[in-house]
Amino acid sequence: MTMTPSEALRAHHEPQEAGSGRAAAFFDLDGTLIPGSASIPLARAAFLAGMVTPIELARDVRNGVSFVLQGASDERSEAVRDRILAAVAGRPADEVLALSDGFIPDLVGSITPQMHGVLENHAESGHERVLLSAGPTEIVSRFAQSAGLEEGIGTTSEVDTDGRYTGVLSGPFCYGEGKVEVMRALAEEHGYDLRASYAYSDSMSDVPMLEAVGHPVAVNPEPGLRDLAEARGWPIVETSRVPRVSVSDPHSWARMGRRLAAASLAGAIALGARPIEALGGIDGGGEEPGDGGGRRTDPASRAVA
Repeated sequence: MTMTPSEALRAHHEPQEAGSGRAAAFFDLDGTLIPGSASIPLARAAFLAGMVTPIELARDVRNGVSFVLQGASDERSEAVRDRILAAVAGRPADEVLALSDGFIPDLVGSITPQMHGVLENHAESGHERVLLSAGPTEIVSRFAQSAGLEEGIGTTSEVDTDGRYTGVLSGPFCYGEGKVEVMRALAEEHGYDLRASYAYSDSMSDVPMLEAVGHPVAVNPEPGLRDLAEARGWPIVETSRVPRVSVSDPHSWARMGRRLAAASLAGAIALGARPIEALGGIDGGGEEPGDGGGRRTDPASRAVA
């Protein structure tokens, strides 16, 4: 049964779930909590610190822009991981943490209003909020702390006895199935019941993460995840008027055209002093013509999404 996130939360509190363990809410970072990619300000900070070359900076910025438009890919994510490991090898771990001083406040400030509402609603429900990202753990945990979340875990690089990076990982690559490995370890450590927990992501690469919990939610999803969410009846949280598109998929371009046209019409009607609500739900108030039965909701004005 397709439910809005608030309906899913109410179902969690029904008597048949009384014996379940603690619920947690797991969040992806790029494209989910924030509209862009944290790799861009991180790459810029690393360049200014002399950790990456101008060519590597340009490549990371290009990949960040590509992510915003199309989503993550395994190849790009693994390439970024390998470059980070090579760049920090032999450097003090404190240097990487210091990279975040200049951009974490702005990055936290870019959390979308819709996801602010989601975070607040989970806090009110007593759920621990866990940020999971493929980025360096030092940066991810710093973001989580600054945003008031209970935990933040990323990809952890090994540190030697002198406090310097060795250039190899000391845990799973926090991406794809690696996120599920981290989630299960946290569930065992903190007593989370993953069946009662929530997960939020925008990317197909996080389908394992979404399938690992009882309440998966797609957030401004890339085309493949949008189709999957609609097919499975997962809630969809819209954080942008412009949906992600696949360059090779005419259907996703047509969908973007419909939403842009609807947004333009909404603006025209607003100028005529008619309420936008009369349009039947721009950005989350109903189904789009030609799309499946996916449910959309704006969690900023409802209960937990």
